[in-house]
Amino acid sequence: MARWVFEPGHTAAEFRARHMMVSWVRGHFKDVHGALEFDPENPAQLSLEAAIQAARLWTGEPQRDEHLRSADFLDVAHHPAITFRSTRSDCVGATDYKVQGDLSIRGISRQVTLDLHYLGKWRTPYWTASGNAGTVTRVGFVGQTSLNRHDFQVSWNGQLEEGGVVVSAEIDIKIDVEALLEPELKALSGGGTA
Repeated sequence: MARWVFEPGHTAAEFRARHMMVSWVRGHFKDVHGALEFDPENPAQLSLEAAIQAARLWTGEPQRDEHLRSADFLDVAHHPAITFRSTRSDCVGATDYKVQGDLSIRGISRQVTLDLHYLGKWRTPYWTASGNAGTVTRVGFVGQTSLNRHDFQVSWNGQLEEGGVVVSAEIDIKIDVEALLEPELKALSGGGTA
């Protein structure tokens, strides 16, 4: 199968959690690296691996970001990366997959299932600091899953007077992937971002 590498400038992960029982708080990670093994012409199977630099978390509120990076939550000083490595994928539609794999947060791995949707492929320019270096093939995917954060010992919380909690146990995760065909990228290499 062809190998595709994530284009970090156009790949991102997002999470959301309920806050104070009434609203959603969202956070983003832009420093996402990884690779896919995937053949768009014969899309029955794929494999995926990804690494997120946990310290690059951003929610728009600096004090909250520092708390989420602390040992109360992600403990980025001791666990700088969140990783996912697929162990199985099933094609469940023309462009949809159920991808099972090991998600590691705070050094704890649990099996999760990622609902992954293939957005297509396109031949595009590849821009570097020197300008257009040539043409490269790109593919796009969007995936989502939900997890219980306590399964990864991300367990800080506060109790509300009427029995609720400050932060929900269930966390929704979404990832947007833009990936470049590795052999073409190597042929055009010379640095820069697309």
